[in-house]
Amino acid sequence: MLEDDFTYVLRKALLGHALAPSDAAARAGLAEADVLALLRGTFCALTARKLAPVLGLNADAFAAHATYQPRRLTVPGIVRLDLPYGKEQVNAWIIHAGDAVILFDAGYATTDLIDSITATCGRLPDLAFITHAHHDHIGALGTLLGAGVPVHAAGITGTVAMPPGATVHCGPLVIRACDLSGHAAPALGFHVSGLARPVLAVGDALFAGSMGGCGSPAIYQHALRRLHAVLEPLPDATALLPGHGPPTTLGEERAELSVIKAFMDAHFDTKEVYKTCLASSGFIIPTQHIGGAAAQNVKLWAYNHVPTYVSTFKQLVANKQRAHDALYIERIQK
Repeated sequence: MLEDDFTYVLRKALLGHALAPSDAAARAGLAEADVLALLRGTFCALTARKLAPVLGLNADAFAAHATYQPRRLTVPGIVRLDLPYGKEQVNAWIIHAGDAVILFDAGYATTDLIDSITATCGRLPDLAFITHAHHDHIGALGTLLGAGVPVHAAGITGTVAMPPGATVHCGPLVIRACDLSGHAAPALGFHVSGLARPVLAVGDALFAGSMGGCGSPAIYQHALRRLHAVLEPLPDATALLPGHGPPTTLGEERAELSVIKAFMDAHFDTKEVYKTCLASSGFIIPTQHIGGAAAQNVKLWAYNHVPTYVSTFKQLVANKQRAHDALYIERIQK
């Protein structure tokens, strides 16, 4: 079962683009009642397809989201601990290779996690890694630390600080941290090599068919940028281990995921995506200036035709961010 159904994907995207249902409906050429019906759980593929470009989602993926499930994924050495979290669930992940046992995240209730680890491994892990400090992921942290298990994390008292880029070895396994902040900050993902396929423990940054909730449009766009930076170089075979819901592969999510497919595949070279996203920020670029080399064309047009930028955009340009950072333009001073 997916962590997020289509209603959650829609809510997150509306918040991420600072759009009320009425605003999204108007931009998509829909009645507000159609968008509200989707939000309330009545799925309509045509409504989803029309809304998708307004919200930066992939139209085909969002139109099929109601029936999407990732294919069953089994990787030797990886065990999902599907733990209770009130009426919901949260994942922890055990990876073992040779004599090495490592754990990702610490669940919500101490007893549930420790009992599951004991049943799976017969002992506590050699090392543990925490993706982020939300309470449903650190429930057994105190027990692990009290038992002498080294716990690697970012910004959590008592743990071993592991900044993005840092690497830890455990038997044949190599674990490298990366920055997946957005849903939480700080938040880490963990690349794992030494298994039959590459693995990335993503916490709540990404789920099968969705992404973690973000508190504001700025955080939502930051989360997308971090996902793009981390995922773009990885092969399709990469196994993704989320904090909630089933595991999946990067290849499957690139093909199916409503959020990151639009961001990674279309955002840089599709006229309609650029027109929609930039117009939503008040930044209008003539269509003829948006082509296959969209990022460069946008920058050149902006430099030649816009005399003054708001301070946020000035800073992003100074930092040589990609042109999609134009999403942060709040207005253009003429």
